[in-house]
Amino acid sequence: MLKLSDSIDFRRSLTGVGLILSATFQLAATLVDPGTWGDDREAVSFGQNPALAQVESALYHWSWVLLPLAAIGLLHVLRKRAVILGHIAGVVTALGFVNLAGLLMSDPIDWWLGQHYPAEQATKISEEIFSLPGLVFTWQIPWVFFPPLGVILLLVALWRGGFAHWWLPVAGAVAWLSPYALPYGPLALIWSGGNLVVFGYLGVKVLRMGNERWASYYPASTPGRTTPDSYANTTA
Repeated sequence: MLKLSDSIDFRRSLTGVGLILSATFQLAATLVDPGTWGDDREAVSFGQNPALAQVESALYHWSWVLLPLAAIGLLHVLRKRAVILGHIAGVVTALGFVNLAGLLMSDPIDWWLGQHYPAEQATKISEEIFSLPGLVFTWQIPWVFFPPLGVILLLVALWRGGFAHWWLPVAGAVAWLSPYALPYGPLALIWSGGNLVVFGYLGVKVLRMGNERWASYYPASTPGRTTPDSYANTTA
């Protein structure tokens, strides 16, 4: 697994491990998030426990750095079916989570404000900062809409492509739409727990499928067209 000299093994393994680690980091972040169990105002809960707030930020950040890379890796199994939908989903997912990972730099602002100002004043300052047009249009709008849309489209594409069962996009939709319907707090475990079920399942499936099946998703060889097998034969 993760053989640098073997393109098929390395890319398959990296995709599977990335999916599992991303989902595990997200669940761990939700569990240690001070806002999950405390005040739903981050400037307050983070200010009360800055150490856990920093751990939570790091876990969410790396979860959402790994996910777009793994999602792009998953597009490999959509080379023959649901190709257009897969490409759209991959682009939306990557753009969404790149923005989402970057927005985690806002967490230190909240815990610093919470330590230096009264609760109401810290919350007011935080809201004013994150209402700036540059932040709203550059980071907040993309991360609000692109991650759930990208994940759901990607799971639908995997189902349409024959790689996933029908329940996977349903479970993904429930998980990633739940933050819009449920309050910030313990119920956030539905989001992160559901995400672990979905991407953990896909990660394990990718790791267990083996190199031969992974390679079978490459298009069949045609005259004048280079494939991994034909390239290996010419360089052997």
